[in-house]
Amino acid sequence: MPQSAPETDISEDLLLGGRVRLLQPRVGYRAGLDAALLAAACDAKPGARVLDAGCGVGGALLAAAVRRPQSLFVGVERDPSAAALARQNVNLNGLDARVEIVGGDVDKGFRALGLEPFDAVMANPPFFDDPGAIRGPHPAREGAYMADGGLQAWTGFLLKAVREGGSITIIHRADRLADLLAGLGAKAGSMRVCPIHPFVDEPAKRVLVRAIKTGKAPLTLLPPLVLHDRGGNKHTDAVEAILRGEAALGWD
Repeated sequence: MPQSAPETDISEDLLLGGRVRLLQPRVGYRAGLDAALLAAACDAKPGARVLDAGCGVGGALLAAAVRRPQSLFVGVERDPSAAALARQNVNLNGLDARVEIVGGDVDKGFRALGLEPFDAVMANPPFFDDPGAIRGPHPAREGAYMADGGLQAWTGFLLKAVREGGSITIIHRADRLADLLAGLGAKAGSMRVCPIHPFVDEPAKRVLVRAIKTGKAPLTLLPPLVLHDRGGNKHTDAVEAILRGEAALGWD
């Protein structure tokens, strides 16, 4: 089993306007904007059980849990070191009563976890299936960037993990939208897609997709979310409000 990283290799960062404290490695995959947007897109109702597949150290998971204080959350993570940090982060934020970390591998399927289906599931799956498609990432980031079983393994896992009528929320690359819709479409519908553009005059680089298991409503393309403006600010006002936890990313 991999050893935990030395404390000097771990940073403590603040998310959601300081409401979440997050320990994470200084080198390797770090929770960023994608995690913040995924958390903001989680619209679990009070009392709902929510699963975050591939939760890493818990960036999206904990932010979603703080945003939804009346819901219960489970994070699934296959890397023991990341899972250990996620458990520390749960404790650090005083969320032990509502958030649990479970060791598990998406490629082995949901049934291998021995859990009951959830009311809502969310994920930020690895962006690449083919190692030849990109230059090899830093070894510490490889698990977060490469999906061993492909995107299909993730959509299949999420479809099994959610109850009928439950929601599936995913953030991914915009150029994989067709694959996402195809993977979810076998058993889910009522899909809503939010394109995420780096600038208003540039193509979308990310998409947020929400689907309802056994949903029947037609696909809806929502107005885009624009991350940056040309005025020199780091983010648009709308995105800043999301990052500070002052706004959610709605699906209406």
